[in-house]
Amino acid sequence: MHGSEWNDLATMANPWTTTHNQNMSTIYHNPRCGTSRNTLARLEEAGHNVEVIEYLKNPLDKEGLRKLIADANLSVKEAVRSKESLFTELNLESVTDEELLDAMAAHPILMNRPFVITEKGTRLCRPKEVVEEIL
Repeated sequence: MHGSEWNDLATMANPWTTTHNQNMSTIYHNPRCGTSRNTLARLEEAGHNVEVIEYLKNPLDKEGLRKLIADANLSVKEAVRSKESLFTELNLESVTDEELLDAMAAHPILMNRPFVITEKGTRLCRPKEVVEEIL
């Protein structure tokens, strides 16, 4: 491969490397959630090209959850929806982080939302105003 071909491959592997993609973002979205809808609207209003991932239809695996939560500088307990009835039904009140991650991977409704990723960082945007930190 020639130098320019390697650069093209590097750009495909890391979309943040080019200036024309600086307003890209990803939202782990639940369209039934008002906070998630409002956060998505704010991203679009800010001119972001948003990749919308409906995490209930396309859930993250355990390692994906672990990375997302770590990138947001949260504990697993901060990223779980403890008020979700399933949380209580599964007796998750005093389990380990690994067990919580397993439960979240198996039951994506337990993942708090919306998580947003931009070139400036990753946040759980609850309340929705948190997204301003990474715009």
